[in-house]
Amino acid sequence: MSSNLAKSTFWLVISEIIFNLSGYIIHSFVGRILGPADYGRYGLVVTLTTMVIILIGNGIPTAMAKYISEIFETNPRLVLIIKRKAIFLQSILIGAITILFFLAAPLISKLLGDPTLTPLFRISTLIIPAFAMASFYFSYYTGLHKFNVQSVLKTLRSILKVAAIVGLAYAFRVPGSIIGYALAAFSVFLVAFTLDQFRYAKEIKKAAEGQNLSLESTFPTKKLVNYAWQIILFFLAYELLISIDLYLVKGIMHSDYLTGIYNASLTVGRIPYYIFYALTIMLLPVISKTTSENDRKLTNGIISQSMRLMTILLVPSVILMAQFAEPIIKIFYSSEYLSAAYPMSILAYGVGFLTIFYVMSFVLNGADKTRIPMWISIFGVIVNTLLNYILIKRFGIVGSAIATTITSFVAMLAILFYVWKDFGTIIKLKSLLKIAAGGIIIYVISLFFSKGEFVFILWSVILFAIYLLILYFLGEIDKKDLIYLKKIIAKKKPDDVEKELSGNEPSA
Repeated sequence: MSSNLAKSTFWLVISEIIFNLSGYIIHSFVGRILGPADYGRYGLVVTLTTMVIILIGNGIPTAMAKYISEIFETNPRLVLIIKRKAIFLQSILIGAITILFFLAAPLISKLLGDPTLTPLFRISTLIIPAFAMASFYFSYYTGLHKFNVQSVLKTLRSILKVAAIVGLAYAFRVPGSIIGYALAAFSVFLVAFTLDQFRYAKEIKKAAEGQNLSLESTFPTKKLVNYAWQIILFFLAYELLISIDLYLVKGIMHSDYLTGIYNASLTVGRIPYYIFYALTIMLLPVISKTTSENDRKLTNGIISQSMRLMTILLVPSVILMAQFAEPIIKIFYSSEYLSAAYPMSILAYGVGFLTIFYVMSFVLNGADKTRIPMWISIFGVIVNTLLNYILIKRFGIVGSAIATTITSFVAMLAILFYVWKDFGTIIKLKSLLKIAAGGIIIYVISLFFSKGEFVFILWSVILFAIYLLILYFLGEIDKKDLIYLKKIIAKKKPDDVEKELSGNEPSA
């Protein structure tokens, strides 16, 4: 299981990197095409619309993925039943949300202090059903542990997003860029649906032949709904937690320019979060399966492995992004957005804390402890709103970055406490101290490196290599880790990897 987890995580992370690289290509081009003011409007509209679909529309699919992951190997007929019930519930929910959002567009625009946003919000209504359909199948393949399919779909969506959003932004400005977002998502849904109809649905139906029809009564719709509403509240609170600062900047400062600048710092600063999002895709179904089987030892091993991997890679990523914020902003957005560099250097640390919080939330969600991350997120929204209101008035967009970073740190500590309470040691103190030592050393060294527009990439590679060497000499990374990574990349069978790690070379 551990080798499968690492292997699948690796390829999902690669597809996530490609996906987010495409996102930053889009933001870079769209930011340059539209300019700060229109880019700020684009950011507001797309962020709010996708927030609505992510926080409400992902509840039923996430619940479906959890329960399918527990039984897909042993009860294929129940997979079909759960999927059918999820489609019915999701169709009703998404239909209602789409209509309500369209009708509420004038009110949303008024609350943001800009009635001219109304037609843009109405156009963005197209994103809701398109995004929901694509996400539904993504969650379905998560439940079936078809992580390779997810990687392909994610990569395909990356290509389609760049072509549709940038192309239509160039031709039709802000409205075109919004339509492009919906078009890319709908195209991915068509591919995912076709794959299911012509391959995976047939395989499941064939495997289900001969199973007792009375199994249909063993999975009540209420079970999906009960899990989904808690997940919806979690997504709602979490999305507000990571986005409320952008809306408060707009609402308090009433400046499209500063909103665009802050959106640039947020967008680039979230790179680590988007990369490690792949771990949540993996952890929900895997933890669901191991906890349903009462395999506490395996569950704890997966959590520890995930936390160690994430911490080792997250620490240098955050430090390097914070230290080289100025050239990074220049590359993505041009010198016109340079004032986004300082808030981004602060947000980078906040995003690191939020990444750990989000990944560990899915550990608890997979273990049926959804209320804990839900309540922590709600508390975080309240704290972040209050701190933003106070600090924006005093320090502007820098105050917003500080507020979000403080809140993220508190939320991270809270979720780590509950994971430790339920599952025991998350990461050894010895490992944490070694990782922290490596991070501090490369931080100090980075102070002596120049921050030129492109040379920082070379410095980042060198600093990252130094960091890995430090961990190697401290004994945190050893030859087994390197062999393990090599075999994962080579797509070698998990059993062969385990044999080599234990010192038993498989025979030819």
